[in-house]
Amino acid sequence: MRSFDYDRLAERAWDADILNLVARIHECKGRQDLFIRQKPMELNRLTEIARIQSTEASNKIEGIVTTSTRMKQLFEEKTTPRNRNEEEIIGYRDVLNTIHESYEYIPVRPTYILQLHRDLLKHSGLSFGGRFKNVQNYISETKPDGTVITRFTPVAPFETPQAIEDLCQAYERAVANERIDSLIIIPTFICDFLCIHPFNDGNGRMSRLLTLLLLYKSGYPVGKYISIEKQIEKTKDRYYDALEESDLSWHEEKNDPTPFIRYMLQTILACYLEFEERVMAVSLEGNVSTAYDIVRKYVEGKTGRFTGADVVANCPTIGRSSALATLKKFSEEGLIIRKGSGRSTYYVRMDAVKEK
Repeated sequence: MRSFDYDRLAERAWDADILNLVARIHECKGRQDLFIRQKPMELNRLTEIARIQSTEASNKIEGIVTTSTRMKQLFEEKTTPRNRNEEEIIGYRDVLNTIHESYEYIPVRPTYILQLHRDLLKHSGLSFGGRFKNVQNYISETKPDGTVITRFTPVAPFETPQAIEDLCQAYERAVANERIDSLIIIPTFICDFLCIHPFNDGNGRMSRLLTLLLLYKSGYPVGKYISIEKQIEKTKDRYYDALEESDLSWHEEKNDPTPFIRYMLQTILACYLEFEERVMAVSLEGNVSTAYDIVRKYVEGKTGRFTGADVVANCPTIGRSSALATLKKFSEEGLIIRKGSGRSTYYVRMDAVKEK
């Protein structure tokens, strides 16, 4: 069975772009820490938005969806799940909340990973929640002509408990030794976790929850304010391509995790940069008195199309109903043009429309 030795990561000569990404994330982390200390109350709205976006996006990657209205109601606990999808969504919500609130008290150990998996699936009534897989699973790919091929065969069920034990121990040793930056260790751990594929169901969602957990424990809490899962969902083709490149010859211990490390560092940095944009918006909104003025400032600075969800996310000091009501007013006043319908609705600025 494959062994795990993350100390070997410290002996590698890393590409300049990898080192640059790590350095930029460190700089962003310092600025974020300062803002959190100075204005913690102003970030509550960002946290609320990120929790919903993270749950929606991570489940959407796996084809688990519901409407935006239902998602909001489920988060506010104003309703109960109507179907299997919604049962799985509130399971993710619960585990995400646990990580947000108690990450310091969740060690990187198999027993705790099993407990998180149990809570992820507890509402769906599945018997294998909180248990390692008991049947061989495969990572498959469906070709354009409909044929399905096996892209990767994970660790066998009987080897899985020991593989996860070894993986967790290797991670803890590497973090304790401090020979390599945790921003390099974390994507490597996640790549290995996905190659083990330890559960009958929920492996992808668990990998993204564990990513948040490990980042929080290492002092990188950007996922609390900006959804890392949403950033992954927007770039999921690159996400899967990076994983596929990184698991080549994994069983022979000859794989190179660099593509997935690069992808995750780019994703984390993108979230930090978005955080800084949102922080600037919050600071500017502090000097603007009305929802009308706040939304107008966002719209006037927006290039291209935007949605109601974009406005809500980027104007965190006002409520959702106020933001959407203001958009409606702008449309009536001719400042913006509404296009599409239903979930496909978007807006563009009137002055961006070419005159005919």
